[in-house]
Amino acid sequence: MAMNRRAFLKVSSATGAALLVTGRPVPEGAQERGGPSGAADERWVPNVCLQCPAACGILVKVVDGRAVKIEGNPVHPINEGRLCPKGHIGLQLLYDPDRIKGPLKRVGERGEGKWETIGWDQAIGIVAKRLGELRGRGEPHTVVFMGGRYRGQMHALFGRFMQAYGTPNDVGHSSICADGSPIAHYLTQGIKSYLGYDWDNTNYILCFGGSFLEAWRPTTRLLRAYGHIRRERPVRGKLVHVDTRFSVTAAKADEWLAIRPGTDGALALGIAHVIVAEELYDKAFVAEHTFGFDDWVDDKTGAPHTGFKRLVLQDYPPPQVAEITGIPEATIVRIAREFAATRPAVAAGERGSSMQANGIFNRMAIHSLNALVGSIDAPGGVIVQRGPHFSDWPKLEPDPVAKAGLGMPRVDHAGTARFPLAGKVYQHMPEIFAGAGPYPVKALFLYYTNPLFSSPDIGRFYETIKRVPFIVDFTPFMSETAEYADLILPDHTYLERWQDDVIYPSLGYPVVGLRQPVVKPLYDTMNTGDALIKIARRMGGSVAQAFPWKNMEEVLKFRFKRIWEEGEGNLKAGSFEEFWAKLGREGVWYKKGYAFGEWDKVLRTPSKKFEFYSIALKKKLDELALKEVEKAREGGKESTPDAELEKILKGLKLTARGDGLYLPHYEPIRHVGDPKRYPLLLNTYKLITHAEGRGANAPWMLERLGVHVKQRWESWAELNPDTARELGIRDGDLIWIESSVGKLRTNAKLYPGARPDVVNIPFTLGHRAYGRYAKGRGANPNWILANEYDYLGGTAAFFSTRVRVSRA
Repeated sequence: MAMNRRAFLKVSSATGAALLVTGRPVPEGAQERGGPSGAADERWVPNVCLQCPAACGILVKVVDGRAVKIEGNPVHPINEGRLCPKGHIGLQLLYDPDRIKGPLKRVGERGEGKWETIGWDQAIGIVAKRLGELRGRGEPHTVVFMGGRYRGQMHALFGRFMQAYGTPNDVGHSSICADGSPIAHYLTQGIKSYLGYDWDNTNYILCFGGSFLEAWRPTTRLLRAYGHIRRERPVRGKLVHVDTRFSVTAAKADEWLAIRPGTDGALALGIAHVIVAEELYDKAFVAEHTFGFDDWVDDKTGAPHTGFKRLVLQDYPPPQVAEITGIPEATIVRIAREFAATRPAVAAGERGSSMQANGIFNRMAIHSLNALVGSIDAPGGVIVQRGPHFSDWPKLEPDPVAKAGLGMPRVDHAGTARFPLAGKVYQHMPEIFAGAGPYPVKALFLYYTNPLFSSPDIGRFYETIKRVPFIVDFTPFMSETAEYADLILPDHTYLERWQDDVIYPSLGYPVVGLRQPVVKPLYDTMNTGDALIKIARRMGGSVAQAFPWKNMEEVLKFRFKRIWEEGEGNLKAGSFEEFWAKLGREGVWYKKGYAFGEWDKVLRTPSKKFEFYSIALKKKLDELALKEVEKAREGGKESTPDAELEKILKGLKLTARGDGLYLPHYEPIRHVGDPKRYPLLLNTYKLITHAEGRGANAPWMLERLGVHVKQRWESWAELNPDTARELGIRDGDLIWIESSVGKLRTNAKLYPGARPDVVNIPFTLGHRAYGRYAKGRGANPNWILANEYDYLGGTAAFFSTRVRVSRA
C-alpha cells in the first residue's frame, strides 16, 4: 500500500476534524492528570516522549482504550506543558500499520524479507540456546551489543546482562552522534558527559554549530529558553550563531557568522587571544580554579611547560584567525569584547563543531572561553547535571567464564592507540565484521539503532554485516538493519511499556519521568527489558541470578525505592505504594534547586581544577606509548616512549607536538577527496522534524519537512545561487551529488543561506525500509559520506567529505 501527499491530507483533515469535536484543552489540575477527562471512558495518562533524548513529559488522551491526542505535561519541568512538533507523532508510531506484530524468524536469505512468525517462548529459547553455546565454548566476548536510544534504566540493564554474561563489547551509537563534546568536557573538567547551561540567566550566547532552535537537545527546553531570554526579562540576551549554513537558529540570532567548515576551534582561540591580550578575563576564577593558564614548572621533574596564555597570544592573533575561518578580523575582536563584557556569557557548541576530524580540540577551545569569563558553575553559565538517587543495583559477581570474557580486549579498538579516548567506535564495526578485530563477532544484538541507515559510508555495513552468524534486533519497526537479522524480538512502543527517563543534561537539578502503558499492547510485542530478563532466566546459572526481577515494572520499583526513602522532591508519601501511585498520576519526580560552587562535583580532573592543559590526555597517551614499548620488546625490538608516542600521534593524524598537544588548539581540518575533482564540501544537518530517524515514517513530519525551502515529502540539496549559476543548475532541477564514495540524486534548492563552497543536505529521508511512508522516499547522504574520523576519540567526522554537483 502506498500513500501520496494528496491522500494523506484527506485522511489527516478528517482525523483533525474528529479531534476538534472530541478534544479539549489539557486539564491543569493534578486531579485530572491520570484521571477522568470529562467522561467515564476518557482519561489523560502521563507518559514521556521518545522522539529525542530530551524526555519531555506528555499527557496522552485515551478514549475507549484508544490514544487519540498527545499534549505536554504542565508539571514536567523540562517542557512545562509545551511540545515541539515531534512530540505529537507518538500516535502515528503507535498506530503505524507497518509495525512488527510479533517475533519473527528469518527463513530466507539475509535482506530477502522472508520471515516466519513464531511465539515468544520459542524466540527466547532460540536466543538463550545460542548464547549458552557460545558461553559453553568460552566465547562470550564474541557477542556484541550495538545500542542507540537507551533511556532510563535500559543501558544499565543491558550492561548488567553483558557483565553477567561476559562480554566487554557495549558499542553505543554516540561516536556517530556527538561524543566530541563529552570527551572535551572530560579533558577540561574530568566529566565525560554532556553539560547543562543556565540559559534563562545568561546574557550572551556564542553558539558554535549547535542547532539551538531545531535539533539540539532538549529541543522544547531550548525553544522555551530562547523565548525567555529574548522577551520575558528586562535584559534581552544576545545570540551569536556560528555555523556554515543559515539555519533557523541563524535566522533567529542577532548575528550569524558564516564560518568555514571545521574551523570553529580557531575562531574560539582567536576570541580567547583578544580576551587574554586585553586582560578581559576573570582573573579571580582563572587564578583559583584553573590549571595551565600561565606557564608552569613540573614539581616532580622541574621541566618548564607552556601555558594557554602564551599559546593563544603567540599562535592565534585575529588576522591569522581571520584567514583560517573567513570571519573578518574586526568581527573577531568585537565579538570577543562583547562576550567578555556581557556576563554571564556562555560559549556552547555541538555537532557542527564537535563531529569534525578536529572536533575534540574544537570543543576544548570553545569550552575554554567559559573558563576565561568565569562561567563554569556560575549563574547564567555552564552547570553539571545532577541525577536522581536510585537504589544501588544488587552486587554482581561474574562467574569464571564471564570474568575471562570481560578480560578480553574490546572488539572495536576503543581505548587503544588507534582510538585513545574512545569509549566505543560504532562506525568502525563494518571492518570488525570483516575480520579486522582481535577476534571474530559471532553474535550481534541491536537495540534502537539502525547502522545500515545512520552510519557514514553505509555500503560498508551492507557488505560485511552478512558475515555475522547470528543477529537479533529488538525493534518495533522493520528497519534496514532489521531486514538483515536472524531474529526480531519486537519491542512495545513507548506508549505501551513501563520505562523511566532521566532528562538530558539541562536544568541541573534531578528530574525523572515515568513511562507507563497508556493503552494495552496492540500486538504480540514485548518490552525489551522484559525480554532481556526472560533470556537471562532461561539461561540459568549466574546470568539468571543477576536478574531477580520478573519484569521491568519490578525493576523500576526497585530502583525508585531510594528516591521515596529519601523523602525529597515534589512527591511525598507515607508508603512506597502511595509514592508509586502519585508518580503514576503526576508522571514525573523532581527535586528543584541547584547548588553552585560544589567544586568536587564540577571539577573532577587530576588537578581538581579546570584544565587548560589536560593532564588526563597526557597521561593516557604516555600510558599507550609505554604499552607500545612493551610490545616492541616482546617482539625483540628496542624502542623508547618518545618514539612510540610519535608513532601514535602520526596514526592519529595530529600535527601539534609538545605542550601544544595538551592545550586547546586548532588542528587543520582534513577532507576526503581531491579538491580539484570534488571542489565543494558536504554538510549534513538535522531538521526539527528529524525525531532521531523515526520522523521519516510519520506523515505529520513529512508534511512540514522543509518549511524554509517549501519542500515536503522529499529530499533536497541547498546550493548557493552563485554556485548553482556556475554549474547551470536552476531551482528544482534534479542533480547528482558525487563523492569519492558514491553518488546520489536529489532536488536542487537555490538557497542564499548556503556558503558558495558548501552543499547542504538534511539527514532524515532516504530509507530502503522502515515502513510505507519512509521506504523509497528521498536520499540518504550517508551513502556518499566518507568514513573519516577524529581518531583521538574515535568519533565520526561527518563534515570531511568533498563532493561535486552536476545536473541529472
